[in-house]
Amino acid sequence: MSTFLRGSRRFVIIISVLSALIIFSLSTVSNHYSHTSCHAASLNATANARDHNEHILILTPLIKGSSVHLERFFNQLDKSTYPNHLISIGLLATDSSDENENKILESYVRHYQGRWFKRFHEINVYQRNFEFLNNDEPYDLTIMARARNFLLAASLRDFHSWVAWIDVDVVKYPAAIFEDLMRADVDVIVPNCLLYREDNAFWGYDRNNWAETDYSLEMQKWLVDMPTHMGVHHKVPLDGVGATFTLVKSHVHREGANFPPFVYQHQVEAEAFGKVANAMGFSVYGLPGYTVYHAERKQLHDNNQ
Repeated sequence: MSTFLRGSRRFVIIISVLSALIIFSLSTVSNHYSHTSCHAASLNATANARDHNEHILILTPLIKGSSVHLERFFNQLDKSTYPNHLISIGLLATDSSDENENKILESYVRHYQGRWFKRFHEINVYQRNFEFLNNDEPYDLTIMARARNFLLAASLRDFHSWVAWIDVDVVKYPAAIFEDLMRADVDVIVPNCLLYREDNAFWGYDRNNWAETDYSLEMQKWLVDMPTHMGVHHKVPLDGVGATFTLVKSHVHREGANFPPFVYQHQVEAEAFGKVANAMGFSVYGLPGYTVYHAERKQLHDNNQ
């Protein structure tokens, strides 16, 4: 009789252990699923993004000599009216051979993320060497397209609703620019990028924001000047865009529109991205009366010496 009871107890213990293991396994699978699933509805990019706590990802490739602009780059983002806790930053160092520049970049990241208040959601720095020639524009555009695609793939998270491509040497823009551009409620939107000059002269910088004409479709070499007198919220459809300051709803990139490193409809890199986005049915617009300012080319050239 005692042998039978001992056997019964062993059986009960074995059954209990197996039951516990099964429950644990099921709960682990359930927890794993709940952490990795993402509802597409939560990724909506709306005109009232700030009210809906929508996250924005700032992406900036850094070429050699970019460190001189980092202080102003971070300072402008820090002063923007979009909440820092909803801003992620992804930086790509395309030349890791310059240790001094890497140290400068690290110091800024530590400074802004080491604060008790107003931290950005995250700042990630990626390093991958891309061989820019700096004297061969078609080749360098191809390399920049590859660099942008690498940075996008490495940085985009499932909670990002917006992606903003901002050159490190964009030296001046309104603090409310993100909300202003989001309010246009289109898939891809760009402001008018001008040269920052001490004499305040009106000089265009980013001429990659353009619309086709019948003649340009035939010749593929003339661009159209956009009306700047219609107000800051007047938007015009574009065929090509630059990437000095470009705001994109994240689903555009997620659905496959990126930066072709090859010729697509006579264009490459950022302008080709505009062509791809249009071909996929996305809305691509510019705000000719809404201005941002880029460092002069001479200044950039001097910094790379």
